[in-house]
Amino acid sequence: MFHFLIPMNKQNETIENVLHDIYNLILTKGTREWEREQLIIAKDALAQEINVQSELSKLEAKLRPLALRNNLTPDVMDFYLKITGNTVDVQQEAYTRDNDNFAYQERAVFAGGCFWCMVEPFETQAGIVSVLSGYTGGKIEHPTYDQVSSGLSGHVEAVEIIFDQRIISYRDLVELYWQITDPTDAFGQFQDRGNHYHPIIFVQDHQQRQIAEQSKAELAFNYSQPIVTEIRQAETFWPAENYHQAFYKKQPKRYKAIKRARQQLLFYQTIKRKLHG
Repeated sequence: MFHFLIPMNKQNETIENVLHDIYNLILTKGTREWEREQLIIAKDALAQEINVQSELSKLEAKLRPLALRNNLTPDVMDFYLKITGNTVDVQQEAYTRDNDNFAYQERAVFAGGCFWCMVEPFETQAGIVSVLSGYTGGKIEHPTYDQVSSGLSGHVEAVEIIFDQRIISYRDLVELYWQITDPTDAFGQFQDRGNHYHPIIFVQDHQQRQIAEQSKAELAFNYSQPIVTEIRQAETFWPAENYHQAFYKKQPKRYKAIKRARQQLLFYQTIKRKLHG
C-alpha cells in the first residue's frame, strides 16, 4: 500500500489542496485526454467530500501502469509522485510485490499500419497482459494524433504489448506480426498509406533483435520481393489518445469493416505471391 505525502488527518485542507492540483491538471493544455478523464472522475468524487484516501487510491491505480512505464505527461507524473510520496522505482517495487507475474512479463513494440487493426490480433492471444496503441520513433515529445498523421513528426503508429513469457514467447509474437502485415510494403500497410504507417519491429534488447532478425531472414524465402520491414532499437513509446485505445471494442462495426478490407488485401497479396512464385 502506498503512502500519501499530504496529511490525511486534515481532511478539509487535503480536499482543497488536491482539488486545486486536479483542476489545474484538467485545464493544462498538455494533459492527455485519457488522463483528463481520470482526473475529472476523481474531481467529481472529491467534490462530494467522499473519502480522500479511497478516491486517490483509485486514481493512483488507474495512473500506475503508465507511471511505471514513465509515460504519463510531465505535470501528471509530478502529481502522481506527489500523491504517492515515492519515486517511480519505489512504486515499481510495490507493484511487483502486488503482482506475482510481473517478473515474467516482457515488452514488445510493433508498427504495422493503423494501430486500430494491430490491437485485436495480439490482445486475443493467451498470455497477453495488455496492448496499448501509441506513437514511437519520432523526435517530438508527447505527439498528438494530428501531428503523427501529418507525417511530419517522424513517428509511426504502433502497439506496445506486455506479455507473459511463460505462456507466449516473443518469437510467437513476431510470427503473428508477419501474418497480419505486408513486409514488402515500405510506403504503408494495405489501405494505410504514408511514412507513419511504415512497418517496423522495435526491439528492446539484443535477444529480441536476434529473434526478429532470424525470423525476418527465414521469411525472405517465402517472398520474391525484398523484405522492407525495419528492425530498430525501441524508443520512447507515447500512448495515443484514449479514443484510439481498444478501438475494436469501442467501434465494433467500423473496425470490422476496416479489418475485412485489410484481410482481403492480405489474401489477395498472398495468392498473387503464390502464383508468381
